[in-house]
Amino acid sequence: MNRQRGRVGILMGGGPAPGINSAISSVTIEAVNRGYEVIGILDGFSHLMEGRADMVRPLRIEDVSQIHYRGGSIIRTSRANPTRRPEHIQKTLESLRKLNVSYLATIGGDDTAFSASEVSRLAEGEIKVAHIPKTIDNDLPLPDGMPTFGYETARHLGTEIVRNLIEDFRSTNRWYIVIAMGRAAGHLALGIGKSAGATLTIIPEEFTSERIGISDVCDILETAILKRRVMGKDRGLAVIAEGVAEKFDPEELASVPGVEVSRDQHGHLRLGEIQLEKILKRAIQERFEDRGETLPIIDSTVGYELRSYAPIPFDIDYTRTLGYGAARALLSEPSERYPEQGGLICLVGGDIRVMPFNQLRDPETGRTLVRTVDVEGEIYQVARKYMIRLEKSDLEDGEMKSRLAEAAGMNPDRFGERFGKVVELAGAV
Repeated sequence: MNRQRGRVGILMGGGPAPGINSAISSVTIEAVNRGYEVIGILDGFSHLMEGRADMVRPLRIEDVSQIHYRGGSIIRTSRANPTRRPEHIQKTLESLRKLNVSYLATIGGDDTAFSASEVSRLAEGEIKVAHIPKTIDNDLPLPDGMPTFGYETARHLGTEIVRNLIEDFRSTNRWYIVIAMGRAAGHLALGIGKSAGATLTIIPEEFTSERIGISDVCDILETAILKRRVMGKDRGLAVIAEGVAEKFDPEELASVPGVEVSRDQHGHLRLGEIQLEKILKRAIQERFEDRGETLPIIDSTVGYELRSYAPIPFDIDYTRTLGYGAARALLSEPSERYPEQGGLICLVGGDIRVMPFNQLRDPETGRTLVRTVDVEGEIYQVARKYMIRLEKSDLEDGEMKSRLAEAAGMNPDRFGERFGKVVELAGAV
């Protein structure tokens, strides 16, 4: 190990999440109290990977003592990826050396966790790295089922927004299609839909195929609308995880009028630019127009307004503990509890632990592991029991099947053939 006593750097990567400032505050206060100088590295890795060492700001206790309840990030963020090219990660290391950063606390999701682990690996002990897991998607594989920070606040606010929309559809007799953030996993969409009492929630984990068509999602929506009609209701609200669009064939997406398919620095589809809600709204309305009907649908997204919202007490409390743990892990003498190589900061049984970076990596792909929704587990199954959507029992009940077929303008056999695959998705009850 060649690390000398130097500065503590704090860096934030990826999208904002409630609780970031609380984590920054906690790391800073503990490090300063231990006698270390702390700097905030602005805009994620974007300047470091260009060899710049000027885009930083000093962080003192008086700078951070009252920011823990604020949303956003005082050191800003970016999605810059220093691991795409060898020269970028090398320049990142060189910039950190110029800044005399011997200890680096990173805050971010799966992509930032991977970048942090690469910095740790290539620095070979010269720079110790502690990563604080942040994402409203809740898709990092933390032990004991602990959420990633920001998720609980995002679910709370998202639920309030959707509850308001539910009151609106009760008043106006319309359908809502609401897209919730969640690229690789449906935790946020499911949490919002379940808590708000949405008519149904659709998440990517339901689809076991690598690729699906837009029509596959529309089949679920169409049959849910028909089932609500049979039950005497012409209104409802569907929450859909944006990550469903990741399963669409990019060529099919590109063929949709008005859709531009592009990717970010980590190779992900820019889901916010696809406007999944409008694609699905248009497709569903066309299906009902073919029957000579006009179906009022309001499309909406619940996403960006969640990310920089002021954290609820759970996330303030949580991030204060994680930030303190990151400072302790970086600045304590190496031990079984605080390993020399650093890692991801988490809670196990209420105690701070450091998960080695190699435990976060998929051994086959080398990328950060993703925690997805277990559609066979009770959390999903309970949510599914309260949804109104086409189920196997509907097709097995002759009377129900006939009523659904009548609502669709089909005979029962044709209805079963046309929509039978809807009830064969993973997690069906």
